[in-house]
Amino acid sequence: MVLGAATTAALLFNAAGVADPSPRIALADNTVSVNPPAVAAGDGSLVDGQILTPFDVQNPAVGRLDPRLLDAVQQAASAASADGITMTITSGWRSAEFQQRLLDSAVAQYGSLAAAREYVQTPAASKHVVGEAVDVGGVGADQWLMDNGARYGLCRIYANEVWHFELATDAAGACPPLLPNAAG
Repeated sequence: MVLGAATTAALLFNAAGVADPSPRIALADNTVSVNPPAVAAGDGSLVDGQILTPFDVQNPAVGRLDPRLLDAVQQAASAASADGITMTITSGWRSAEFQQRLLDSAVAQYGSLAAAREYVQTPAASKHVVGEAVDVGGVGADQWLMDNGARYGLCRIYANEVWHFELATDAAGACPPLLPNAAG
């Protein structure tokens, strides 16, 4: 299962050269790939190659976003479009079960919970699970949001994830300092 439009999951092999069926997570740019794919429809995962816009509210990944975040992302996407930037959603709302699957896959890939947590939050801590985080794609969309997102309340949160945004501006409209990664 791929959360993102531009990358396909790599087939992983064990030391004997046999395909390894254990779950894996691969982070590349703003793409999260899980192998094997998610098991539940409607869990917020996207099929390989699926492209969502902030207006695709029929998809749970977009439609289950917090209404304030959804409104901010839609306004930002419209403004970005006027500047020639097409903003897509590579991940939005996720079920707790799907978030746990992503975390389990990251632990399997990185070898420890501590290393995995640099990229994937627990279901209890993930802003994706409560619909308060969105990962964006599209050429230049992340940079456009870094430059303009605060006007809509949208802030980049993690230094190692240029695609992850949340509603986080303070009363003066400023974004908080970046956290080094999802583990804080």
